[in-house]
Amino acid sequence: MSNIESVLNEIRVFKPSAEFVKQANVSGMGAYRTLADAAQKDYTGYWAKLARENILWRKPFTKTLDESNAPFFKWFEDGELNVSYNCLDKHLATQAEKTAIIFEADDGKVSKINYRDLYARVCQFANGLKSRGIKKGDRVIIYLPMSIEAAVAMQACARIGAIHSVVFGGFSAKSLHERITDAQACAVITADAQMRGGKVMPLKSIVDEALTMEGCDVVKHVIIYRRAGNEMQFNAPRDAWWHDLVAKQKTTCEPEWVGAEHPLFILYTSGSTGKPKGVQHSSGGYLLGAILTMQWVFDYKPTDIFWCTADVGWITGHSYVAYGPLAVGATQVMYEGIPTFPDAGRFWKMIQNHKVTTFYTAPTAIRSLIKLGSDLPKQYDLSSLRLLGTVGEPINPEAWMWYYNTVGQTRCPIVDTWWQTETGCHMIAPLPGAVPTKPGSCTLPIPGIQVAVVDELGNEVGTNQGGSLVITKSFPSQIRTIWGDPERFKKNYFPKEMRGAYLAGDSANRDEDGYIWIMGRNDDVLKVSGHRLGTMEIESALVANPLVAEAAVVGRPHDIKGESIVAFVVLKSARPTEAAKAKEIVEILRNWVSKEIGPIAKPDEIRFGDNLPKTRSGKIMRRLLRAIANGEEITQDVSTLENPAILEQLKEVVR
Repeated sequence: MSNIESVLNEIRVFKPSAEFVKQANVSGMGAYRTLADAAQKDYTGYWAKLARENILWRKPFTKTLDESNAPFFKWFEDGELNVSYNCLDKHLATQAEKTAIIFEADDGKVSKINYRDLYARVCQFANGLKSRGIKKGDRVIIYLPMSIEAAVAMQACARIGAIHSVVFGGFSAKSLHERITDAQACAVITADAQMRGGKVMPLKSIVDEALTMEGCDVVKHVIIYRRAGNEMQFNAPRDAWWHDLVAKQKTTCEPEWVGAEHPLFILYTSGSTGKPKGVQHSSGGYLLGAILTMQWVFDYKPTDIFWCTADVGWITGHSYVAYGPLAVGATQVMYEGIPTFPDAGRFWKMIQNHKVTTFYTAPTAIRSLIKLGSDLPKQYDLSSLRLLGTVGEPINPEAWMWYYNTVGQTRCPIVDTWWQTETGCHMIAPLPGAVPTKPGSCTLPIPGIQVAVVDELGNEVGTNQGGSLVITKSFPSQIRTIWGDPERFKKNYFPKEMRGAYLAGDSANRDEDGYIWIMGRNDDVLKVSGHRLGTMEIESALVANPLVAEAAVVGRPHDIKGESIVAFVVLKSARPTEAAKAKEIVEILRNWVSKEIGPIAKPDEIRFGDNLPKTRSGKIMRRLLRAIANGEEITQDVSTLENPAILEQLKEVVR
C-alpha cells in the first residue's frame, strides 16, 4: 500500500448551478454540512431519526444499533416492517394511478404499469408462491430477463418474507448451480428465454442443466415466465407456468411482517477465491439506504422519470430498479435490450421518447457509446435530462467531460457514485445541489458515512497519499454476513489490522479538499464492463479443462470495458509453438470459460508458458504477470523466481 501513488492531476471543478441548488433536496454546502454535523454529534440518533421519518414500521424499533457482537452489527433490530409494503401499499392512497414502470422490450415495444396494477400483480404472484408452499425464510433463485416480471418476483418474495437471490441472466449453468446449492434454494423463478439484441437466448434449458448437477435436488419448484415462446422442456409437477400460477390468485396479499434484521436477499459476488460470496442484506437498514440515496444523490422529485440502466442481477439493479425508485414512488424506465440495438442511438432515443430526467449508467456504456458515435446524442432531444449518474467503476475524466458536455449539455450535474454490493447503497457521491464536482472523483461521503484512507496497519495516510479505503463506523445498509460463512465475512471485510473498520478492498487517495479518488482494486478482482469477476473463479474454470495444468489471470486496462482479462496458461502437454495450433487451443479455452462461468468472463487474451512465474515457495508473482500483460518493462527483482526464462515465453502473444 505504501508505494501506491496517484498520477491523476485533475484541476477542473464544476459547481452546481444556482437554479439546481435552489430546487435541490439538499440545497447548498451548508445543508450538506448540517446533515454531516448531526451525524458526528449523535450518530445513532441521526440514523434513528431518518429511519423513523422514511420507513413505515409495523412495530416501531426501540434499539437503534447493537454493536455487542461486532462486526455482526444489528440496526433497528426490534422493529418490524415489510419492504414490499413500503414500496407499494404506501402509495395506493396517494398515487395509485401514477405510472410505476415504463418497460421497453428488446424490440422497442413499450408497456406501462401503474402502482395499483403493480401492487395487484405482486400480490397475485406472492399468493402463487405461497400456494406452492414457499414461505418466510425460504431461499428463492430469480433467473429472469429484465422485465416487469423481474421486479414483481423480487417484490413478491419480499412480501412473503422469502429470501431472494437474483442471478444475472448471462451466467452459465455451473454458476447457477453454485448459487442454488450454496443458498439451498427451494425454488427457481425463470423464463423460457430472454431477448438480447434481436436474439433469443434460452434460460430454462440452462436451469434444467444446472438442476441435473449434484446438490440441486433441493429445488422443488421451477416457475417459468413465457417470454419468447421458444421450445423447452416442461417437467411437471416441479415446473409451473407463471401465468397458470397467478390465474386464480387474489389481487391482495397480507404482507409478512419481519424483523428489521430479517434477510431481504442474498446476492452473490465473485470473490478472490473460487467460491462466490453470498452477500446477505437486511430488510430495514438496506431499505433506508436505498430511500435516502434516491432523495439525496438522485435529488428525487415526484415529476422525475428515473432510468437506471443496470440489470436486476447486480446490486445496482436491486437498489436503483427493484427497491429504491418504488420506495419513493417514482416513475422509472426499465429496458430489456443492449445499448447498441437496433443501433447505437438506442439510449438517446429512449431518453427522448420517455422524457427521462435522471439517467444512471456505467462508464463502460459511456465509453462504448462515445466510440460508436460521439455526435449521436446531438441527433436526439435530450432536453428532459436534469441529472446524470455513473456507477460500477471510476470514470476517466475525459469520458466524464464528454458525458457532461454532450449528453448533459453542461446543465446537468453528474453524480459519480462509489459503493459496492456489500454496502447496499451509495457511500461516496456528490449531492448534486450541494457538492461541486471534479471529473474522475466520487467527491465526498454521504452524510453519516465515515471514511478514511489508511495504510496496511490501519493508520490514516496523508493528503494525496494512496492507501486502502475503509469505512470506520457501521452503517444501516451494510452487509450483515456472507451467507453460511461468517468467518470468511470477518476475514474479508474486518481484518484485525483495520481495527474494526470495514475494508472496502479499493485503493484510494484523498485530496486537499477532502475529495476521494478511487485508484482501483487492492485484491485480484476484475471490473469488466461494470461486472465484478474474481480472478480465482476464472482460473478455476480454466484449470477444470482437461488440457490445462495451471492458470493465472490478471486484468489489463481497456478503453471500453474498464479491464480486459488476460490469462496465462500452462498446458498438460507441450506448449504450442505453431500459431495455428495455439489459436485453436485459445478458442477452445475461451469457449470453455464462457460455458463454465458466462460470456462476460471469456479471456480477451490467452498466453502459454512452460510454467508460471513463481517464487521458490510456490507463490505466483501476479505483479510480474500484470507487467507482462501491459507490455511494461520488468524492473523489479526476479532473482527469487524459480525459472526466470519463462518470462520471455509469456510475452509471446497468440495471433
